[in-house]
Amino acid sequence: MGQKLRKADKETIENLKQHVSYLADDKLEGRRTGTKGEEMALAYIQKGFQQAGLQPEQAGGSYAQPFEVLEGKSYQQSFLVINGDSISRSQFFPLPASPELHLQAAPSIALKEARVPWFTDLKETLQTAQSNPHFSLSQFLVATAKTSAKRGASALIVYNSDEKAEELQYDPKDAADRLPIPVIYVNNPVAKKYFKDETATLEISADVRFQQVKRTGHNVIGFINNRAASTVIIGAHYDHLGRGEDGGSLLASKEPLIHNGADDNASGTAALIELARLLKKDPFKNNNYLFIAFSGEELGLFGSKYFVEHPGIDLSKVNYMINLDMIGRLNEPNGVVTIGGYGTSPLWPQIFQSVGDNRFFTNKYDSSGAGPSDHTSFYRKDIPVLFFFTGLHSDYHKPTDDPDKINYTGEYRIMQYIISLIKAADKRGKLAFTKTREQMVAGSARFGVTMGIMPDYTFVNKGVRIDGVSEGRPAQKAGLRTGDVVIQLGDYPVSSIENYMEALSKFKKGDQVKVKVMRVDKIVDADIVF
Repeated sequence: MGQKLRKADKETIENLKQHVSYLADDKLEGRRTGTKGEEMALAYIQKGFQQAGLQPEQAGGSYAQPFEVLEGKSYQQSFLVINGDSISRSQFFPLPASPELHLQAAPSIALKEARVPWFTDLKETLQTAQSNPHFSLSQFLVATAKTSAKRGASALIVYNSDEKAEELQYDPKDAADRLPIPVIYVNNPVAKKYFKDETATLEISADVRFQQVKRTGHNVIGFINNRAASTVIIGAHYDHLGRGEDGGSLLASKEPLIHNGADDNASGTAALIELARLLKKDPFKNNNYLFIAFSGEELGLFGSKYFVEHPGIDLSKVNYMINLDMIGRLNEPNGVVTIGGYGTSPLWPQIFQSVGDNRFFTNKYDSSGAGPSDHTSFYRKDIPVLFFFTGLHSDYHKPTDDPDKINYTGEYRIMQYIISLIKAADKRGKLAFTKTREQMVAGSARFGVTMGIMPDYTFVNKGVRIDGVSEGRPAQKAGLRTGDVVIQLGDYPVSSIENYMEALSKFKKGDQVKVKVMRVDKIVDADIVF
């Protein structure tokens, strides 16, 4: 690669800038999966694929591959009436683990009678729990509901009479244990108005009803058919955080601001469009090329995982997959590009060596084929992968990740290097696959220990489902398997990846803890030594 930029180089760099500027514009509102912003991005990418001469890969001649994202449960069909007054849904909610039920009763707060709702004030419990790091409100509510149900309660109405306490919030994705009776939370103003006199008899009418909430995301797929025996897949996710509605924002104030995601991952998507244009003209024809812009990555690799389960092509004929995720912040001079997946084929070291030294940046190799990005879905299917990444920065997952901070020339240099690798690999035939060590979950730098599992980021039920187990690591030594669902780690219940990570942070090397997993339909205990 020459130092001086040619006219064609400058054209590609300008194209990259145009792509990122459009995809990271405020009018796309952060490209949240299943929104109008995603639709606008999809149309833009599709147009880029069409102009590059790519064929639609989906049945019916479409570039778009739809998939469903489960949002959780809505309680909009529920209602609560106290003494004839209809309570606003903003002032109450049933816990999502509640059974659906219609209630009609006349309970007194002070009396614990059978076949009527019971009342629980959380004030003293929560005040006491402030000094107990092991306290779990969800566990407390489950235990209280079970005890109340055994003693004859038809429902549990909970509230917090502490004026200074923050109100509880409805979590549509709450995957706690199913409750034996409905648990309904009402906020402080409602409790203050109706529950002040504990001897009073209340007329309670309630309907606890839920419905599944889903939205549709779309992968965008284009194909270059060279009539070859094998296919190379090049991918990048184009979704981002929207206004932070699904979590993930690192903005301290948590304001609902647009997260434009210029580096994450308009940068990779822009490179994907330009690589499609350049490889369409490429004389190396020993592979077909499938270009995929994934959505749902920020929600947990939904798009890429859906694709590998519904590929439209024979995955056994896929040669390898290259993933471009955050390649827009190359520091110059002497920048570093992390290249993951280096150990997923025995031929990768030879191919990299044949390309020679790279004068524009330093390669930092990571052998692992798994991590919190879309290449993981392909690695799970025994496909060699490469993952290109220029590193985290202070604008990551914040509204300040904007187009003016992208190093477009640096991104183009990474593209040139990828093309050189593709050309070198073109002469090698179909690459053999090798399994590698597993990375810990995202954010693992905070932890001193790891179980050595790869979580299934698309799992929406209670617990953390194991999508892969590393050789020689604690989970494998303890006999855990792919498909097991971790539900408890030591004293800490596990209902999501977030509190799994929180539990991990409590341990250090050498600790021995008991882990509970759900295996098919039974609970299995295992001893983990970190």
